[in-house]
Amino acid sequence: MWILTVYSEGKIPALFEYNTEKEALEAFNKVKGCKILSEVIYYNDTKIS
Repeated sequence: MWILTVYSEGKIPALFEYNTEKEALEAFNKVKGCKILSEVIYYNDTKIS
């Protein structure tokens, strides 16, 4: 799971959740403002080997 956190000027921070890295990067490149892209990894996630 990918989380995009956006801090816009004078507004409340916004969080957006994406299932794939590709989706998250597309949104990251389109959004304006101070932004942070994070990957959330769960220790019991069976997709991670």
